Formats: sequence, structure tokens, C-alpha cells
Amino acid sequence: MTVDFIELSLGSHMISHGYDAENNEVLEHVVVESFSKKVVAISRIKSVSEKYILTDYTNGRWIYWEYEEDYDYVKKLLVSLR
Repeated sequence: MTVDFIELSLGSHMISHGYDAENNEVLEHVVVESFSKKVVAISRIKSVSEKYILTDYTNGRWIYWEYEEDYDYVKKLLVSLR
């Protein structure tokens, strides 16, 4: 089994810890000063919007990452790996 990766510049992010008793998402906001390059496993990416990449995390959590690259660039990267 091979695991495909892409390199992205990721910045501030929100960690979703699940939902409270009123079904509101519990988010932890993490603000960083600048973007940094990270290698991300394609299998961890759940969706991509113009502002965020949603990835899975440990213990059933999710992370919404801000990314520096252009949406169309990221889309082309992902489509090319299919």
C-alpha cells in the first residue's frame, strides 16, 4: 500500500473537539504568525474550500487549516494523484 502526500503551506487552524450537549461544535482556535510548510497525507484530507483544508486528527477530532496556496493549485495537486 502506498501513501500519497502533498506539501502545503499551512497556518492558523481550528481543532474540532466534537459537539456539546446543545449540538454546537466545540472549536479550539490556534493562531500562528506565519504559514509553514507541512507534508500532508492525502488520506487525511476530507475536503478543501477556498479558505480551509479539513483533515482528520487524533481521537476522532478534525482540523480546519488555513492554507497559503491558491485553491485551483491545491485542486490540481489532488486530482493529479487519483
